[in-house]
Amino acid sequence: MSEAPAPEYILKTEGVVTRYGNIEALKGIDIQVKKGTITAIIGANGAGKSTLLLTISGILKPSSGSVSFLGASIDSLKPHAIVERGITHVPEGRRIFSSLTVYENLMLGAYIRPDNKAVEKELENIYGLFPILKERLHQKGGTLSGGEQQMLAISRGILSKPQLLLIDELSLGLAPIVVDKLFEAIRMIRDAGTTILLVEQNAVKALKYSDHAFVMEVGKIALAGKSSELLNSQDIRKHYLGE
Repeated sequence: MSEAPAPEYILKTEGVVTRYGNIEALKGIDIQVKKGTITAIIGANGAGKSTLLLTISGILKPSSGSVSFLGASIDSLKPHAIVERGITHVPEGRRIFSSLTVYENLMLGAYIRPDNKAVEKELENIYGLFPILKERLHQKGGTLSGGEQQMLAISRGILSKPQLLLIDELSLGLAPIVVDKLFEAIRMIRDAGTTILLVEQNAVKALKYSDHAFVMEVGKIALAGKSSELLNSQDIRKHYLGE
């Protein structure tokens, strides 16, 4: 018997509606994420971008519609089961444990993995990606700068060995030089085999570094396409990039 073909998209949402009480935050969202890409979601504050990631990762449950990962429905699963399937969420604001050391924070990302030798090898890869973390290994997480905390949050996510990494507001509150380093890092993470779905306020950076993008407006997808084409679109530059 021949094997079933791999799904075209690693992640799909179809008609997803998510509510906060009576407020409809997502109003029928359809997105598709191809394996091996960086897909960006851009839009104004309050557009529903973070709500979409929270719905994909199971923290919020859609009231209708479906979320599928690798061709299988995940919208009824609990968050820990979604992590075990291969999706990890790096939340807005980093959410590291300030009283734990950098090493302890990192190892929390590997709690579902029994392969200690592979984890140690992954740690070395992380130190190559973010050398400052190795220097800060035994410091408390709360003593790190904002950029270092973001590096730690991403690295903690990588250590769960996800197939899909959700990153919410990569550049929030960070200096431009740090933002550049982080965007270069996520490109390297993609090239190493992890698919990334990125929510980002900095629309220009998001479009420059991603492969595909969706533009959200008040809970709906307003536009979608190749990031390079959206970046060069006069309408996008005027209405979403402030030009």
